[in-house]
Amino acid sequence: MIGPENEQIGVIEREAALRMAEDAGMDLVEISPEARPPVCKIMDYGKYKYELSKKQNKSKAASAVSDLKEVRLGRSIKVDPHDIDIRIRRARVFLMDGHKVQLVQMYRGREVVHRNLGMDIMQRVVDALADVAKIEMAPKHVDRRTIMIVSPDKVKIAKIEAQLKREQKARGLSEEQAEAEARAARQAAREAAEKEALEDENDAEEPDDEGADQTPEEAELGFDIEPEKFDRKRR
Repeated sequence: MIGPENEQIGVIEREAALRMAEDAGMDLVEISPEARPPVCKIMDYGKYKYELSKKQNKSKAASAVSDLKEVRLGRSIKVDPHDIDIRIRRARVFLMDGHKVQLVQMYRGREVVHRNLGMDIMQRVVDALADVAKIEMAPKHVDRRTIMIVSPDKVKIAKIEAQLKREQKARGLSEEQAEAEARAARQAAREAAEKEALEDENDAEEPDDEGADQTPEEAELGFDIEPEKFDRKRR
């Protein structure tokens, strides 16, 4: 038998080994059942399993391949601010999971001559993700799209995770509880992003009523302009 400090105790009776483990407030774990006699060790089995799980997760994270995820900001620059917030949350989930994100802004009709408005949307997204991301590929125009790639900023993400751990420790959570809470939060964020993505796709399938309430000036440009920007022209 092996003691809790890895000291060799020798061959002893099963009942004596169980009593020693109980006196130490630990578990008696069989680590070499094929040996004769079997080899057992006194240890905190719960802590052992937790440490083993941490090592496996780190190894899995180190070997994981970073995917390039795409987030479309809109089929047009006429996108609601709330919809932009949904795209930002989706991109954040991908970044926190270690993936790069390709942001795509599309243009409809004559919107393509007003790419500066699409760039404004891009800038808003980049500013919102500045705490977890860095620009890997600057925006470039491809046909009727503007594309940019952002990647996870590992240093910033590590600071966020460290701050979260400090807050969890202040709340009195053990390492196991904190890890379980973090996993649950990540899973909830993924599910919320997937749900929003599905709703977004369903909305995209609905026909537009584009042009129904447009002025002649708006029809010429190919998109709506806010009323206050039109006051001078309409007089």
